[in-house]
Amino acid sequence: MGWVRVRSPPVLQSKLLCLSLLYLLTALPLALYVSFSDPGHRCLLLPFPSRASPAAAKPLFEYPPGYGEHKHALPVPRALCSNPAVFSDYKTVLEEINGLCRNLSASPSTSPVLRYQKGSKDSFAGNFSAEERRSFFSHTDNEVEIPCGFFKEFPVREVGRLAMEKCSGVVVASAILNDHDKIRQPKGLGSETLSTVCFFMFIDNATHRVLSNHGILTEDEHVGLGTVGAWRVVTLRAGELPYENPAMDGVVAKHLLHRLFPNAKFSVWVDAKMQLTVDPLLLVHSLVVEKGVDMAVSKHPFNLHTMEEAIATARWRKWGDVDAIRVQMETYCENGLQPWSPIKLPYPSDVPDTAIIIRRHGLASDLFSCLLFNELEAFNPRDQLAFAYVRDQMSPKVSMNMFEVEVLEHIAVEYRHNLKRDGGGGGKQGITRMASSRDITGSSCEKYLLKMWGEHIE
Repeated sequence: MGWVRVRSPPVLQSKLLCLSLLYLLTALPLALYVSFSDPGHRCLLLPFPSRASPAAAKPLFEYPPGYGEHKHALPVPRALCSNPAVFSDYKTVLEEINGLCRNLSASPSTSPVLRYQKGSKDSFAGNFSAEERRSFFSHTDNEVEIPCGFFKEFPVREVGRLAMEKCSGVVVASAILNDHDKIRQPKGLGSETLSTVCFFMFIDNATHRVLSNHGILTEDEHVGLGTVGAWRVVTLRAGELPYENPAMDGVVAKHLLHRLFPNAKFSVWVDAKMQLTVDPLLLVHSLVVEKGVDMAVSKHPFNLHTMEEAIATARWRKWGDVDAIRVQMETYCENGLQPWSPIKLPYPSDVPDTAIIIRRHGLASDLFSCLLFNELEAFNPRDQLAFAYVRDQMSPKVSMNMFEVEVLEHIAVEYRHNLKRDGGGGGKQGITRMASSRDITGSSCEKYLLKMWGEHIE
């Protein structure tokens, strides 16, 4: 009786080939996902299939080739995040946000009543000592008698002011002063977002001239209100800006949106260097409404303590007057500023990245913004330096979602500012002087620094 030997095909006899096929079948789905998915959404958990369909197939605005709105994008070093933002279905979010805005409109306002004194000094907050400003921080009633920083007129023409007052739901705002940035259109907008969300961009005459020269913005100079894609562009009256420093003028729009848009219920501030890649309704719902907080802001990617941010501000000349920064920090240390520690939880950090701020307008967030503005007017527009001091001192406390920096990097794209020969920063310019032990010994921040460094304190 003969034996029949059955041999496998030669193609299956190669272990290397089999391993290669297994690797190909495993890696192919991942490669297809990376190739065809939106890189701005890989950290975001969106419903599948997503019903947040684009409002239009074509771009919101066609820029001339010479404008360069997408030049100098900064790379994102983190491809993944451990705590992604989870977004609900777009239609569900739209209905819920609209319902919240209607209910808030029908209920009595929870915003603080800010009583103004006639004849107040123009630079109000800057004329108060730290002790006097600190006395404004504790309020338990809805009627809050505090000087809410800004007593000057923000130079918006009547047409723009009326348009701003009509915004009664969600407002997305930004500002470009001294042609410091480009106007960039938001991406990923849902089908009904442009008809329900107000997009406002504040610019000055220097920015207006550049936009006009490129043919991007054409308007009657006496109206001061134009449109560029999704943005309604408000040109501030020439020669009437309240501060000499453009950065301080931008702070008015950044932190006092509840006063510029008195009927808005939610706001999203976007630094002009950022381009939104996620619908603002999804951001408001996921980062504020679902979390049950007053506001949401990203943690700083590197710095945990206020003093670390102050040192970086001086080192990188984000604000050139180092002596003024030292005085500011010593004032805060003298009046109770402490380095971050677990005792400050649920606040996970003392330093935010304020490129994007999402707020529910109400007593706590409005009061926080007013108090923060007071500090910025008193010292300098670097809001990260005063952030923890105001947050920790005020009462009632503001509830805050300080989300991971990876989320910020995936809900927006960051670009470099327009290149300027005169550099950035404010105040005195010159060679930055390095700190020494002589600067620390005897300083009101000595205990702060020793505690921050984990050294023994007697």
